[in-house]
Amino acid sequence: MKAAVLRDAGSVPEYADFEEPAVPSGRELVELVAAGIHPVVRSLAAGRHYGSTTTYPLIPGVDAVARTADGGLVYTGFVQSPYGTLAERMAVPAAMKLPLPDGVEPARIAGGLNPGLSSWLPLRSRLSETQALGTVLILGATGMAGLLAVQNARLLGADRVIAAGRDQARLARAAAHGATTVPLLDGRDATAAALAEAIDGTAPCLVLDFVWGGPAEATFVALARQGLDEDDADISYVQIGALAGAEAAVPSALLRSRRIRITGSGAGSASVDTITAELPGYIQMISEGRLEVPVRVYPLSAVTQAWPASAGGGERVVVVPG
Repeated sequence: MKAAVLRDAGSVPEYADFEEPAVPSGRELVELVAAGIHPVVRSLAAGRHYGSTTTYPLIPGVDAVARTADGGLVYTGFVQSPYGTLAERMAVPAAMKLPLPDGVEPARIAGGLNPGLSSWLPLRSRLSETQALGTVLILGATGMAGLLAVQNARLLGADRVIAAGRDQARLARAAAHGATTVPLLDGRDATAAALAEAIDGTAPCLVLDFVWGGPAEATFVALARQGLDEDDADISYVQIGALAGAEAAVPSALLRSRRIRITGSGAGSASVDTITAELPGYIQMISEGRLEVPVRVYPLSAVTQAWPASAGGGERVVVVPG
């Protein structure tokens, strides 16, 4: 079969032949309809992700819209390495195929579910704890995941959404969805000052961090407080991505002076059952047009061009047969 084949960690996938996947008991062979090249796909392929393997050559891809033998469209994934979803065919768990509603746009589902669920899950979790979302701060709001996080927070009733990022045009898109925007500036102190001005003394209920690194450290400065009086805030800080760096220093004084919890959200931090339970509703919102999911579509045969295009953020690159 034809597939996007990655020969080693530092290369670009090429359109090439790859051995057909085995279909053991409990798995089913399905055909590609659309698959997104998400940041996690690139990170896994490059060996930078905690879930990466060192087996090459491999086929990248973590999820897809696929067609079953009876012609139905499903959302699926969990393909076993060295196979991935950027291939003409894939062997997926028979129990992990979610039927799609009629009239759905496969590219928008393939492009939107992975980045959208990355914020939807922690937002829903926080809402279940607090019964209402106050201010939600989003770091890295200019990528696809960040744009969907803005929309998710608004859909779930957040009082205020603060969207921080570097790309001014994409910040304008976040503003169009009702967010207060903050530019991530050069230098920790300048960024911290801009964030503190936007927060304006009201601590966020939830911080969704897609970048970590320097912007996270600037945010910790912006969240700092002085005094020994009891803190009336309750901040949940969720680390989701690390586009700005894999490490960030957390000030000890922040942890002692504020009610703040720093946790992570990613594969392994939430159960498969928790994730799959949210999929039908999120698919329905995308299919109904309640979420803006901008995508760029490339044929599988053009994966050599699609792969670098996917590194730019903004629209999610989606691969389809051809």
